[in-house]
Amino acid sequence: MLGAARRVVAIGLHRELVGREIDFFEVSYCLFPVGALMVAALWIYLVIMNLAAIAISLPAALVMAPYLGVAPDVVLYVSLTAAGIPFLLLVGAAPNAIAYRSKPFSVSEFFIAAVPASLLLLAVIALFPVWIWGWMGMPILL
Repeated sequence: MLGAARRVVAIGLHRELVGREIDFFEVSYCLFPVGALMVAALWIYLVIMNLAAIAISLPAALVMAPYLGVAPDVVLYVSLTAAGIPFLLLVGAAPNAIAYRSKPFSVSEFFIAAVPASLLLLAVIALFPVWIWGWMGMPILL
């Protein structure tokens, strides 16, 4: 649903800026690099995951949310959930560094355990707004 909304916005923006129509496949071709950058940014975000990055990026994300057809509340809650659960690196949160300092595990063991946990977190963050919050009556899309 969100991908379709992006395409509609991109088609309208292209028509206004360039002055000609663009078809579905041209939009997909043009938006592929943007999607790839978004996925890369998400993985970088999962690696860093500190609240300073949230404080910098959240205002812009809250402003962009209505243009993408998503309720700003969803952007806020999902961002804070992802920021509060850093798994991938030891520098992601103080408890990770404290646990590593006591030497119960190596960096590679930590990373091997963190990859499935991060994938599970991504799945939960993707499914929770759609199913649980929708079931609770929280508006997801505008």
